[in-house]
Amino acid sequence: MPATTPRPDSWRTVAAAMFACGWGGNQFTPLLLMYRRLGGYSTLSVDAFLGAYVVGLVPGLLLAGPVSDRHGRRPVLVAGAVASAVASLVLCFGGQSAWPIYAGRLITGFAVGIAMSVGSSWVKELSSGADGGLAARRAALCQTAGFGLGAGVAGVLAQWGPWPMVSPYAVHLLITVAIPVLLLRVPETRPPLADATGSVRQLLTALVDDLRVPAPARRRFRLVVLPMAPWVFGAAGLAYAVMPQLVGFRVGDWGLAYATGLTVLTLGTGAAVQPVARWLHGEAGNGKAGNGEAGTRTGRAPVAAMAVMLLGAALCAANAVLLSPWLAAVAAAALGAGYGIAVVSGLLEIQRMAGPDDLAGLTGIYYTLAYAGFLLPTVLATLSSWLSYPVMLAAVAAAALVCLGLVVTGARVTESAAPAR
Repeated sequence: MPATTPRPDSWRTVAAAMFACGWGGNQFTPLLLMYRRLGGYSTLSVDAFLGAYVVGLVPGLLLAGPVSDRHGRRPVLVAGAVASAVASLVLCFGGQSAWPIYAGRLITGFAVGIAMSVGSSWVKELSSGADGGLAARRAALCQTAGFGLGAGVAGVLAQWGPWPMVSPYAVHLLITVAIPVLLLRVPETRPPLADATGSVRQLLTALVDDLRVPAPARRRFRLVVLPMAPWVFGAAGLAYAVMPQLVGFRVGDWGLAYATGLTVLTLGTGAAVQPVARWLHGEAGNGKAGNGEAGTRTGRAPVAAMAVMLLGAALCAANAVLLSPWLAAVAAAALGAGYGIAVVSGLLEIQRMAGPDDLAGLTGIYYTLAYAGFLLPTVLATLSSWLSYPVMLAAVAAAALVCLGLVVTGARVTESAAPAR
C-alpha cells in the first residue's frame, strides 16, 4: 500500500499530539511540592515518581520507533495519545496513594516516549517540502511548548484552583481526548512493510537493526551526541526539580507558584533559543537526512549547548550554598538555553545519521539518552544522606566540564555525520 501524499499542513495534527503528550508528561513536575505538603510524601518519594516516569519512557522510546518503522506511524502514535489520556485519568484518582501515582507516571512516560520518537519522525516526514532544520525545530518546539504550558497550567491550578490533586489532570484529559480521532485523518508516511509479520525472532532482529547507529556515523555519535544528550533533560531536572526544593523555604507559601515559574522559565527560554540552534549548526538550508548532502555544519551547536550547560550547572552549585531564589531563576534560564540548543542540535545530528527505515528507532535512542538525565534529581536525593548538595552539584558541574571537553574534541575530529544508506 503506497504512502499517501501529505498535505503541507498535515504535520500540525501530529504536532498537536506531541504537544498534548508533552503537556501530560510535564504537568506533574511543579506539583512535586504539592505532593510533599498535601500528600505527605518525602523528597525521595516525589523524586522517585519522576524516576517512574523515566522507566516508562524507555520502552516507549526504544520500541515505539522501530515498531512504527515497520507497521506505520499512525497506529503507534494513536496508542500513545490514548495512553496519555489514561495516565491522567489514573492520576486524577490516585493522589492519596503512592502506587496509583507510580502507575500513572509510568504510563505517562510510555506515552511521551511514543510521542517523542514516533511524533518527531512523523513530523519530519510530513514536512517533506521543508529543510531538515525546520522539521527538527517544529518537533522540538511542539514538545517544549507542551512541557512548558502543561507545567504552567498545572501549577496555577494546584496553587489557586479547586481540587489541586484533580483539576490539573482533568484539564489535560479535555485537551487530549480528541487527538486520537484527529490522528486517523493524517496521511501515513510509513506504510507497513511486506515482511512486518513473521516469527518473534525475526521481529526482534529487525527491531535491533533499527536501533543500530549506522557505521559511518558511529564515531560522531560516540564523541558528540553521547556526551551531550543526557544533559538535555539533566538540565531540566536541575532547573525545576532540584532548585525549587533547595530554595523553597525562602518563598514560603508561594513555593508551588515559584516552582511553576522556574519550570515555565526554563522551558520558555528553551523554546526561545531553538531557532538559534539551527544557525549555530551552520545548516546549508537544503540538506535533508539521507540525501548525501553534508551541509556546512561545524559542530558549533553541541559545543555551545554544553558551554551553556556548564554555566547553568556552575550557578546551581553556587546556589546550593547561597540558597537564593533569584540566582535559582538565573540558573534555570541558563539551563533552559542549553536545553533548547541541545535538543534541536541532537535531532539534527540524528536526522543526518539515520536512513528512512530507521529514523524513528534512532530518534528513540537519542531521546532515551536525553531522558537518562532526568534521573539526576533522584540520584542526588538518594546520595543526599551521605553528601551535601553543594558537594554533589559541584561534582555535576565538573561532569559538565568533562562533557564539554569531549564534545569540543569530538566536533573537531569528526566530520558531520554521514547520511545512512
